[in-house]
Amino acid sequence: MPVVSVPGRTIPGAVDAVARAEAPSPVVATVRRAGLEESVHRGFGAVGGSDGPPELSFGAPETPVYWRSAAKPFQAIPFLEAGGEAAFSLSRDEIALSVASHDGEPGHAATALAMLEKGGFTPADLRCGAHPPYSGRSAEALVRGGRPFTALHNNCSGKHAAMLLACRLFGFDPATYDAPEHPLQRKILEKIAFYSGVEAGRIEVGVDGCSLPVFRLPIAALARAYARLVEADDLPGESPPAGESRRGIVAAMTGSPWFISGTGQFTTRFLQAGAGRWIGKEGAEGVYAMAIAGRKPRGIAFKVDDGSSRARYAIALDILGKLGVWRGAPPADLRTDLRPAIVNARGLPVGEIVVDVPLGKPRSAE
Repeated sequence: MPVVSVPGRTIPGAVDAVARAEAPSPVVATVRRAGLEESVHRGFGAVGGSDGPPELSFGAPETPVYWRSAAKPFQAIPFLEAGGEAAFSLSRDEIALSVASHDGEPGHAATALAMLEKGGFTPADLRCGAHPPYSGRSAEALVRGGRPFTALHNNCSGKHAAMLLACRLFGFDPATYDAPEHPLQRKILEKIAFYSGVEAGRIEVGVDGCSLPVFRLPIAALARAYARLVEADDLPGESPPAGESRRGIVAAMTGSPWFISGTGQFTTRFLQAGAGRWIGKEGAEGVYAMAIAGRKPRGIAFKVDDGSSRARYAIALDILGKLGVWRGAPPADLRTDLRPAIVNARGLPVGEIVVDVPLGKPRSAE
């Protein structure tokens, strides 16, 4: 991934490559075929509240990661805080799409287009690039119909549409909204800093797959940010409009889960099963972030070292189970995700992924 070099931006306590080579992340998932180990996935993560160090972790919780799409809820806050929902009569579905990594199904693309039109924009104004829908059925339908895929099918089109509307609202230049030095991106960086608890000057910035800035902070900071995301009351130092916007984003994620991901996808089913008790959001390269709502919210974030996503959802469910979020098995619609089957070209099960996350007290807390 290209990285924007920002002199002096370092993360205190970050684990460098040499240190991690000496103390590799623990194995969190084992791929078994015919009952025998074939491959393993290592990972690291953190569990904690809105303030203070992680309560639990595995691996090194201060290891920095690019948040990737797990940052989307925070990227939408400046726009909504400034009155974007009312200014453009945004629906709950449209707010959900603005923080989504969607599958490019017809309803996703149509909603992104409707958002653009509210600001007088067209798909040509999107700077995310085009790729085929992640939904195989939707991609096949476009091919059969002789229709091209466009930027509307990009899994980040909702986020980009919302940023164009933000430019219209703030009076910023919409042609360069993806540039790190753009005033909208500076506002977003400040929000990432506030909710993560890491100073803006210490946040490393790269370029995401959709061309927007992407933020590199400790995995523990991502967990903290998600705990803050679901706080019921305004946070110390948080403006009332920002708090209201943050809660509106959570309500959109839990109330319109199909717009966050897509038909049959884990995050959609995960949000549906939670019914407001928890939220979750994936990021590329094996990143996943969650929050458990309640009197004392907890944020959870982890990364699979090798960037693989095949064990990611089982890891998420294993962590929640160990935190006592449910008794015994997870909700019925998620049970097959806890121990995913490995199938061959004929669809026959030939193996499975077995997950066991070694959650424990961070070394500094022992």
